[in-house]
Amino acid sequence: MTEPSNQSEVSPVFFPEARSITVKQVAEWAGAEIVRGDSELAITGVAPLDEGVPGTLVFIDNPKYLDQLENTKATACLVSKKHVDKVPDGVVPLLAKEPYRSLAKVLAELYPTAMRPLPVTGETAISPRAYVEESAQLGEGVVVETGAVIGAHVVIGAGSRVGPNAVIAANCQLGDDCSIGANSSLQHAVLGDRVIIHPSVSIGQDGFGFAMGPGGHIKVPQMGRVVLGNDVEIGAGSCIDRGANRDTTVGDGTKIDNQVQVGHNVNIGKHCVIVSQVGISGSSTLEDYVVLGGQAGVSGHVRIGMGAQVAGVSAVHDDLAPGGRYGGVPARPIREWFKEMTALRRLTAQGGKK
Repeated sequence: MTEPSNQSEVSPVFFPEARSITVKQVAEWAGAEIVRGDSELAITGVAPLDEGVPGTLVFIDNPKYLDQLENTKATACLVSKKHVDKVPDGVVPLLAKEPYRSLAKVLAELYPTAMRPLPVTGETAISPRAYVEESAQLGEGVVVETGAVIGAHVVIGAGSRVGPNAVIAANCQLGDDCSIGANSSLQHAVLGDRVIIHPSVSIGQDGFGFAMGPGGHIKVPQMGRVVLGNDVEIGAGSCIDRGANRDTTVGDGTKIDNQVQVGHNVNIGKHCVIVSQVGISGSSTLEDYVVLGGQAGVSGHVRIGMGAQVAGVSAVHDDLAPGGRYGGVPARPIREWFKEMTALRRLTAQGGKK
């Protein structure tokens, strides 16, 4: 066993350096237009605006950072039309409708291994130190790392990876190219293709169901499943309870952040975004493209309409109409909430003058 190096001398690299490409290649990946400058200049990495140096690509989306844009030394910058004139001479402006989305496309090309949980043991097949029940069906190219447990009659699609110490209980089904992070637990679950489960996620455990009464609380068996669509991503430490008498469902493309709790019988639509520490109580419905800000809470048996957005730390107690923006406790239309907060500040200010 080697002695650890002095901490000040340690500089670990977790992702390989990006290969050298040209500004022209960046523009093609990003769907951007080269406004001026040399399209053959080399790009060797991506950096924040204030750390941009020759050879790096930066981006600007938020006007708060315009002062950093004016001083950047980067080779090229992804920029929207409203800020393109602020790009300094010597920096190649790459005109993009949505610079951040364009940056995401470039990063995916340069750092493909950062798109899902990294392998821990480096194994490329079924580890001899994993347990795979004989009746399980594993597709071509499936990797199961050390300490993982695969139960009876589990089906795992081609190209999927199961991280160390993950547990996939009997009869679960996973589609192709799924990634199950270390120490995660799946039971009573059906996953589509390209699902990403980050470390320490729990899916399919009991929903919180009890018949309450003065003589004690009777546990209600939870007989449903969890069904995740294609391209769903679940952040670290999140929990999705299985349904009680129907399935808990998450639609295609939905992204759930870390430490989110989804109760039993919840139906989440397609392409929703649910930020960290949100709690969604049982039997609620989120229609497609709903956004819930961090630490928002949703009461049971409510419906949030398509495209609605709920501000962080809000509490949803009643149904919300499609397409609206809501905030506060209880959540109401955001302009109404702002007016109430303004009036409250005025009242407290007046009270302080007495």
